[in-house]
Amino acid sequence: MSYTIAMAGKGGTGKSTTATLIIRYITQELGKAVLAVDADPNSSLGISLGVDVKGTIADIRDDVVEKRVDIPASMSKERYIEYCIEDCIVEENKFDLLTMGRPEGPKCYCYANNILRKYLDKAEQSYPFIVIDTEAGMEHLSRRTTNDVDLLIIAFESTIIGVRTAKRITELIE
Repeated sequence: MSYTIAMAGKGGTGKSTTATLIIRYITQELGKAVLAVDADPNSSLGISLGVDVKGTIADIRDDVVEKRVDIPASMSKERYIEYCIEDCIVEENKFDLLTMGRPEGPKCYCYANNILRKYLDKAEQSYPFIVIDTEAGMEHLSRRTTNDVDLLIIAFESTIIGVRTAKRITELIE
C-alpha cells in the first residue's frame, strides 16, 4: 500500500511548489519511488519537476467519449483506458508523473476524476508513495478525488481569508 500525500488550498498558495519539494525529498533523501499526480487543470507539476508531459487523462477522456479511437474488440473500455493511462505516464528515474489535463469546458469534470480515482486505487499496489497536486479550491474534496489520503497538506496565505479557507477545508474533510 502506498502512503498518499495530497495538497489542498486556493490558487497561488504554493501547492505545486510544495508537491515538487516533497517529491524531491522522497526520491533523493529517502531513495523511494513516487507516483506524482498532477490533478490541477493548469498542469504545472510537470514543469516544476522538469519533465515534458506527453499525454493526459483529459486527452484519453476526449478520445474515448468522442469516439476518436477504435477500442480493440479484445479489450473492455475500462481496460483500454487503463492501457492509455500507462502509455501517457512520464517515467523518470525515481518518479512517474500522471497528469489530469485541462477541464472539459462547460461540461462536468466527473468522468476524468473517476478515471483518475480508479487508476489511483490500482496504483497503490505499485508505488510506496503517491503525491497528488490538486486543483485550486475545495471541489476535489467534495468529489472525493483524493480518497484514501494519508496526509493532506493545506496551503494557505497568512490572511484572514486564507485562514478561513483552511478552516473550511478542514471542516469538509472531517
